Amino acid sequence: MILLPLALRSLANRRLAAGLTLATVALGVALLLGVRQLRDEARASFASTVSGTDLIVGARTGPVNLLLYSIFHVGEPTSEVSWPSYEAVAALPDVAWAVPLALGDSHRGFRVVGTNADFFSHYRYGDKHALVFDQGAAFADAHEAVIGAAVAERLGYALGREIVLEHGVGTLTEQHADHPFRIAGILAPTGTPVDASVFVSLSSIEDIHADWQSGMHVPGSARAASQVPKTITAFLLGLTSRAAALGLARRINDAPGEPLLAILPGVALQELWSIAGAAENALLVVSACVTVAALFGMLTAMVAMLDERRREMAVLRALGARPRTIFGLLVAEATVLTLSGAALGVLLLYVALAFARSYLRARYGLDLGLAPPGAGELVALGAVCLGGGVAGCVPAWLAYRRTLADGLDARL
Repeated sequence: MILLPLALRSLANRRLAAGLTLATVALGVALLLGVRQLRDEARASFASTVSGTDLIVGARTGPVNLLLYSIFHVGEPTSEVSWPSYEAVAALPDVAWAVPLALGDSHRGFRVVGTNADFFSHYRYGDKHALVFDQGAAFADAHEAVIGAAVAERLGYALGREIVLEHGVGTLTEQHADHPFRIAGILAPTGTPVDASVFVSLSSIEDIHADWQSGMHVPGSARAASQVPKTITAFLLGLTSRAAALGLARRINDAPGEPLLAILPGVALQELWSIAGAAENALLVVSACVTVAALFGMLTAMVAMLDERRREMAVLRALGARPRTIFGLLVAEATVLTLSGAALGVLLLYVALAFARSYLRARYGLDLGLAPPGAGELVALGAVCLGGGVAGCVPAWLAYRRTLADGLDARL
């Protein structure tokens, strides 16, 4: 095993080039493993955007579409759900709680969600984490609002601030200037669409639309606001037993009368993630290409230095080293660089995670752990190390073919 000390001394004599190569491999490995870990955590966080909710019910549409507009606030519903239908489902024996959702308005680009105080008690995310108020409390009347952490941060809002909602979503919206709201509570960050939402009571939604008809503002047409809305967008259900979810969903979907759709959030989330899987795979391929490029950089540097090392190789041959010893030396150097780069890359990744995990958890809801690399990461590291050894065979083969006479040429 004399090749290892010799390889280490050789790399020490070329410490600058070796250090740059080592850094390149380390960055490639850190990026590859970091992307894998972010992908896995993003998938877990995405799948747990809503937890503890057994069913989501809305008007008849596709499961992904219902999930998108009710939970992620993306897109618009095809139709509304009547209040009597909501009450009928909420009164079923298997239903433990029901939370209505009314969408349609916005505030400076953020979605407004009409609901009741039960939303803050029953909504769960992640590993069934409850919503927590960073400041204030839930709305107590029709003139108060609760905002998410992202709304407060980006708009610079504080408790007691008055805000005005806008009818509709987009740039061409009219303001409900005659019905201002006072911020009564600010939620702690969750890394979910809750952060970018403004919550008001259902009665306030009815109140601000009292002088609207068919989506148009008609001054002077104000009617008495009802505490009970005529329609809502969707509603969340918690059941007395999760085993009843499939049966109840089938019962709601097949019920006569108003066409409704009940979906299991976990199933719809997996379907939605499979649609977005192409972007996930593309990111992983890019990180793998960066790592391969780092190995090619190491290969290029070793081949470029062969001419400078021809006399060194010749001296080793003159001292009795066989061609296969020269071959083994260069392969050992490449392997040492790759193994050291991989180890440094893992260390670099965990140091970065240790500093960034609190920020990622607060801002994006990604709880990146510091657990040892899993089976997938170990396979990736093994592939990188194997690739480094294979890459070292190219300059080793070129050096193997050098002759003693070529190495001792006086012109060198």
